[in-house]
Amino acid sequence: MTATVRMLGIVNAVLVIGALVSVAGVVLLVNLGGAADYSIRHLTSRSLGTLPPGFAASKEGFQVYALLVLGIGLIFLGLGAAATAVTAGIVLIGVGLTAFAITSVLAIRGEVATARGKKS
Repeated sequence: MTATVRMLGIVNAVLVIGALVSVAGVVLLVNLGGAADYSIRHLTSRSLGTLPPGFAASKEGFQVYALLVLGIGLIFLGLGAAATAVTAGIVLIGVGLTAFAITSVLAIRGEVATARGKKS
């Protein structure tokens, strides 16, 4: 197997990972088939040991985390696409990194506000 064939396999794997993570983010964001409601009800609204449910247990918080997942997927898609379409890949990476940065700040602020609200 040549290095080029192996590299194409890696690029394809990165593209598939990016597509799957992006689709998961969109499915959760638009609540397709009740996926977000199910996740909130059965995952994020449950206590994790001594940690009470946080920001992700709310609709708004869950949407922020779904956008965070979508941003991660776009980064992977951009990395895979950059192998053949450099400009499109860089744009996807930029959009993904921007979404990741903004939603990370929103998630941290939401978690802090939720934690402060539960202490009062």
